[in-house]
Amino acid sequence: MTDNFLREIDEEVRRDKVAELWRKHSTLIISLLILLVLAVGGWRFWLHRQELAAQAVSARLEGALKASRENRGEEAEKTLGELAQESAGGYQLVARFRLASEAARREPADGARMFDALAADAAVEPAFRDLARIRSAMLKVDAAPYAEIKAALEPLAGAAGMWRHTARELLGVSALKAQNLDEAGRWFDQIVIDRDAPQALRQRADLYLALVRGGPVEVK
Repeated sequence: MTDNFLREIDEEVRRDKVAELWRKHSTLIISLLILLVLAVGGWRFWLHRQELAAQAVSARLEGALKASRENRGEEAEKTLGELAQESAGGYQLVARFRLASEAARREPADGARMFDALAADAAVEPAFRDLARIRSAMLKVDAAPYAEIKAALEPLAGAAGMWRHTARELLGVSALKAQNLDEAGRWFDQIVIDRDAPQALRQRADLYLALVRGGPVEVK
């Protein structure tokens, strides 16, 4: 009985404290609850606006890609250029890469310059900067001197490089065009002995090595 009596007193005291707290601070508590509701509502509204904006950008990007597939290059470049300026994050990066690719179809040198700009942009993640270097080198490999291709791609050709297979092939082809057979053989050998290299690439490297072993040859 004593325990029950003490519990009833304790509960009564706590009720009195809550009632007193409410009398003193009810306005503040209600204001805080209203602010919380407004904050949650504002956050949900902002998320909704972001989703709508992302959907609009996605639709414009798809329209540009469709224009490109239908050989409406000027229209595609215009939309991609706008997206590269106006959008942000992943959409902006995709637009810049696609814009460079579209420009390269019209004029390889223009595309290479755009890829070089991506490669030099510190705001772009390193893996994508390296990919931009690869894409630029693909456009330059037929005309640029081997020294230029080597300066751009040799850092990507190491054993741990994400793009090492493509980098090594481009380096080997560039060296072969320059009649630098020692360098060409070195890069193609690295492809052949790399167990992670795609089988088709290793087969191409074997063919290139046959050219290297055959001595100087004009590669067009």
